[in-house]
Amino acid sequence: MTNPLLHLLPDRLDQGFVTPLGKLVGGPKDDDTRKGDGGNSFETGTVTKTRPKTKRPNLYKVMLLNDDYTPMEFVVLVLQDVFNKSREDAMRIMLHVHQKGVGECGVYPYEVAETKVTRVMDTARKNQHPLQCVMEKQ
Repeated sequence: MTNPLLHLLPDRLDQGFVTPLGKLVGGPKDDDTRKGDGGNSFETGTVTKTRPKTKRPNLYKVMLLNDDYTPMEFVVLVLQDVFNKSREDAMRIMLHVHQKGVGECGVYPYEVAETKVTRVMDTARKNQHPLQCVMEKQ
């Protein structure tokens, strides 16, 4: 049994042959046939795409300020609701705020920190508590 592609092999290797897909394999190595107006000129190389370095956003600490009027349980509920803290973490932060006068609730990009401060202040206002929440650049 003969190979059906055998007839595609050239008699001389320097002549080349055409594959079933029409691509010339082998053939003359003469660069003159690939240059000029009439011939195809191919260049090989690696295409690289440079990406600009992205800058990390500035982070802001969100902090609660102590006051003498806001119930401790309300502060714990705010920490759980706004900052997604567990009951234990919320109690620990609330006690820190009560003892030290200020306590960190979390560190966030500017927009997130701003939203959390607004939520705390709105919740305190709606419940008629003077609880204050601020943010500062880390």
